[in-house]
Amino acid sequence: MIRVQEVIVVEGRYDKNVLRQIVDAMIVETSGFGVFHDEDKRSMIRNLAVKNGLIILTDSDGAGLVIRNYLKSFIPSDRIKNAYIPEISGKEKRKNEPSKEGLLGVEGMSPQILEDCLRRAGATILDEELVSKTESFTKTDLYFWGLFGRPESGQKRKLLQSRLGIPTNLSSNSLLEYLNRTVTRTELERIMDELK
Repeated sequence: MIRVQEVIVVEGRYDKNVLRQIVDAMIVETSGFGVFHDEDKRSMIRNLAVKNGLIILTDSDGAGLVIRNYLKSFIPSDRIKNAYIPEISGKEKRKNEPSKEGLLGVEGMSPQILEDCLRRAGATILDEELVSKTESFTKTDLYFWGLFGRPESGQKRKLLQSRLGIPTNLSSNSLLEYLNRTVTRTELERIMDELK
């Protein structure tokens, strides 16, 4: 079990239950879209973010992206770290049918995948030395690699995002933020060469 300093925000109680098995941290549920109509919960999440920092860990489907973007709309950006789960086809054991998009959610991920996602997001692991991998990529870098501002950029971003194990529907700005928190220039250059 790892101890994480930041508060982790997930969509629902099943996500929280799975995460509790591997993480010693405060975990807050949005109750899915319930957070949209709950001013008290928004206020609590905002206050926790300002005091402790926040890791957003939502599903990689469209609904998860909407919830993530909504949270980002009222929380200071310097207090947020984004953890992304990979897009893995399947259905959770407790469900009769797969989700609308046919992807596993946070609750369907293995403990190792969830820990890796938190580490890649830059979670502050207490009692452990954290090696920072941050770089300073810009939109110019994305343009250089064909990931932004070109006709084929959307497809190239999807290939890269799939290779990185993050949702393929992220915007170029979200991808840039993720890259700046998780990979070095050397690692990204190697990946881009592999994708050619």
